Amino acid sequence: MLKKMSDFVFGERPQAHLPERVRRAIVDLQVNSEILIGWAQLCLVLFFLLLYSVAPKTSEGTDFMPVPWVLSAYLVFTLGRLYAAYRCTLPRWFLMTSVVIDMALLMGLIWSFHLQYEQPASFYLKAPTLLYVFIFISLRALRFDPKYVAAAGLAAACGWLFLLWYALFGENRIQDLTTRDYILYMTSNRVLIGAEIDKILSILVVTAILAIALVRAQRMLTREVADAAAAQELSRFVAPEIADRITTADKVMQPGDGETKEASVLFSDIEGFSTVSEKLSPDALVRMLNEYFAAVSEVIERHGGAINQFQGDAMLVTFNTVTTDADHAASAVKTALGIQRITEERLFCGDIRLPTRCGVNTGDIVSGAIGTPERLLYTVHGDEVNIAARLEQLNKQYGTYVLVTEQTARAAGSGFAFDVVGEVTVRGRAAPTCVMTVKAK
Repeated sequence: MLKKMSDFVFGERPQAHLPERVRRAIVDLQVNSEILIGWAQLCLVLFFLLLYSVAPKTSEGTDFMPVPWVLSAYLVFTLGRLYAAYRCTLPRWFLMTSVVIDMALLMGLIWSFHLQYEQPASFYLKAPTLLYVFIFISLRALRFDPKYVAAAGLAAACGWLFLLWYALFGENRIQDLTTRDYILYMTSNRVLIGAEIDKILSILVVTAILAIALVRAQRMLTREVADAAAAQELSRFVAPEIADRITTADKVMQPGDGETKEASVLFSDIEGFSTVSEKLSPDALVRMLNEYFAAVSEVIERHGGAINQFQGDAMLVTFNTVTTDADHAASAVKTALGIQRITEERLFCGDIRLPTRCGVNTGDIVSGAIGTPERLLYTVHGDEVNIAARLEQLNKQYGTYVLVTEQTARAAGSGFAFDVVGEVTVRGRAAPTCVMTVKAK
């Protein structure tokens, strides 16, 4: 029951153990928040100084002028605090102390009004400057940490309670200044206890509401940072475009969710990979593949492709599936030629060449999720995908490294030189498929 009530008021509690990277990300956000608070306080004190300098003075003829001194002291303190926030992570004790100093300076300024205007101490209880406490309390909300909002609110409430006590009992006061007459309270230096308690309660209620809102926001922030970190980690295992599509979908993806659209598919495979792998230790083999995939992925990303699958040393790459690309056929052909160029020019793992065969096809492709509700794979399906895989294998027969279909050649445009090398009948199709090689013009 208590847990349900707590979750209802404060929001669902995030997982107990957060990964170090998530905790570090939250700390970085809090550090940036302290810098933001510092700038907000600096702008605030500069605004007050400007306002004080241009506004008509209400204390002509008095020698005691505390406002410029207090504002100057607060300006120096704010500049020092902002400098420290840029230099290092501010410790909790310093932040708590700064909250108390903020309120102490404000309460000290309010307290000084009765000296400035040569009035009884109860005079300052009607100062509208009290409203500034809500500015200082709300400033602490920028950090998404309810402790500092609570500290600011409690400091303000305690400060005003002390000022009330001083007005009633300070300076060896004997005369009873309290009254229950509201008109007399408003037109004299008399004190209406209920009105002052009302101010303290208002400060505490606003503080409590802000603190509850911040607890909810902090828990939501923690969950969002954890989810973002998880999505970023998962994007290393699937194409970033696919991860972005999954995480930004309006509804949870289910098995069978997908769409059919014209797109291009590229299949790639390293020539003679089995022979190469026999000569390398497992560690060297993994290092070589990582170098190879990093180099090839750069070419793929440059032309807008999305890597749907790694299959050993082979890759399935799609264009115009997760991201829109009107020239997807040309992009696929450019990618295939780019892969040939980089594998011809570059040696991997020291002195190993990795010539790569590519097959490219264009047509209507189904892209979407397959599997069970608990475990899904986002991939592409259809005859056009099978044809691209078949073309990659046909490179052995024709002694080539890039083969494309007639559909791809037509869609790619006139920026390439295509040569027909033959026709192939793909299993499940009656009509033969025209196969071409390609070169850049």
